[in-house]
Amino acid sequence: MNEPAGPPGDESAESSSEQVADPEPDAPGPLAMFPLGSVLLPGMGLPLQIFEPRYRVMMFDLRDVEAPEFGVVLIERGSEVGGGETRSVIGCRAVIAQAEEHADGSWSVVAVGTDRIRVDQWLEDDPYPRASVRNWVDPDAETPVDPDAVQDLERTARRVAGLAVELGARGQLPEFQLSPDPVLRLYQLAIVSPLGALDRSRILACPSLASRVVLLAEMLGEQELLLQARLSFDE
Repeated sequence: MNEPAGPPGDESAESSSEQVADPEPDAPGPLAMFPLGSVLLPGMGLPLQIFEPRYRVMMFDLRDVEAPEFGVVLIERGSEVGGGETRSVIGCRAVIAQAEEHADGSWSVVAVGTDRIRVDQWLEDDPYPRASVRNWVDPDAETPVDPDAVQDLERTARRVAGLAVELGARGQLPEFQLSPDPVLRLYQLAIVSPLGALDRSRILACPSLASRVVLLAEMLGEQELLLQARLSFDE
């Protein structure tokens, strides 16, 4: 069993149900993969308790690597345990920040999401999932984002985060600090917002920075209305 702490045949990238634009050209390379029932975004922390034998082997292989990392993708269908699941082709590279092996062979790991990745091809699970992946950079990452739109998003995200905490949700309070980098800033707004795995997967799959701004605004607006309705009902 492998789960976040707190909250086969010939598979290829085309087996996923997701339809996305082609990523920016980048040399693909093999990467250990960790399919999960949750979505990791760049800038997001990922605490894990690793029990399953195949991922213990993965940690054994990574422990002597200077900068140990693996990829995280969403399990679209199936279970985190045992294999045979249907995996997304879009994910996030995760760098291991802390790792502790326990006497029973399990691991406690804290990783941090860094870059968005796209799976070119799933490799043989031998014994843990691996894939040939490439970084997927937003084609308009260097294009200035409308500052007013981003400020509106930030204000809405702070309100939504506050409403969620008021309703008893676990998470960050709305006094969070944001990165000046617009790409990471938008991911941070999605991280602190009470979005589910599928919504975060849609954010990660946005083909551009501009489309992510639009989608996140729609999601936050819907969440605010929903949370306000729940507060009114509870009163």
